[in-house]
Amino acid sequence: MTTAVLPLAEVPRAVPLGRLLGAEVHWVLRRPRTLVMLGVFALVPVLISIGVAVADGEGGPGLIGAVAGNGLMLPVVAITVSLALLLPLAVAMAAADALAGEAAHGTLRGLLLAPVGRLRLVGMKAFGVLVVAILAVLALAVVGVLAGLMVVGLAEGQLVTLSGTAVGLWEALGRVALVVAWTVGQLAAVGAVALAVSAHTEHPLVVLASVLGGLIVFGVLSAIPALDWLQPYLLTTGWTAGADVLRDPMPLDGLAESTLRALCYLTVGAGLTVYRMLRRVA
Repeated sequence: MTTAVLPLAEVPRAVPLGRLLGAEVHWVLRRPRTLVMLGVFALVPVLISIGVAVADGEGGPGLIGAVAGNGLMLPVVAITVSLALLLPLAVAMAAADALAGEAAHGTLRGLLLAPVGRLRLVGMKAFGVLVVAILAVLALAVVGVLAGLMVVGLAEGQLVTLSGTAVGLWEALGRVALVVAWTVGQLAAVGAVALAVSAHTEHPLVVLASVLGGLIVFGVLSAIPALDWLQPYLLTTGWTAGADVLRDPMPLDGLAESTLRALCYLTVGAGLTVYRMLRRVA
């Protein structure tokens, strides 16, 4: 007597991680707001360079005044200026759309029920936010270098540092690359916190208000002398350290401390996001 073997039910196979990440990047870059935002970032160094050129190369106080006739300083100045508000806004918008936006449109439930895995889902969304941060900073850096070379010009083909010394073209580009990597790290921390808020709400505007409001509060607290003891705990502390790459010798203490602080915020934000998404009811 033979027994019939029943066919096994097909088990849904996990989607390859590379395909998930590619789909997320395609979805992020397909949004008109992302493209407009990247265009705005590309416009920032152009406007600064035009303003410096219109001023007939006359320097003034502050970093922007130091750009006159010193084009390779432009990308660092553009990134430093944008880090105060524009860059965190871009990352917060991406994080708000990643989870809260999906929940608001009713598509997050389908993602939670799909054979993707919740940890992979969090990783996929975090990757999309990181891509936005990288593209925004690269837009500032690349357009800043081009605008600096073509509009502002170079001081004998070199970068004149804030210390009064001159460094060569390739060393200057290396310093620009360093501030790009450092800025992406700071924005990754902002994105992790924003994702944590996004995982706990279905309203994207709540994410934007929470993140930007928190950064403003941090700025106010850092301006109160009596609260100096809070400085080591505020994410925005040290956000001006990017300008240290324009000094010679280049001090690394501020960059290292702010990077360590950002890593702490990144760890806490990622942990809260994963905890919430693992416990979230589909």
